[in-house]
Amino acid sequence: MQEEINRLIREQIAVEHLEIEMAGNHCTLVIVSAEFEGLSPVKKQQRVYQCLNEKIASGEIHAVNIRALTPAQWQA
Repeated sequence: MQEEINRLIREQIAVEHLEIEMAGNHCTLVIVSAEFEGLSPVKKQQRVYQCLNEKIASGEIHAVNIRALTPAQWQA
């Protein structure tokens, strides 16, 4: 599942860093992308959820914890 999540996110977001942890059908993500510049925390999360909508709708992923950062936030 981690490989599939990795692929889905990287197909839609220009990722500089990505960490994926799975615990059953719960997913924890740390995503760093310049695409998040200027977006509110909610907009960043919505952008990531767009990549995973099918997996969430099917129940393959039940819960997602997202830490979406810009490169500057990641370096801090």
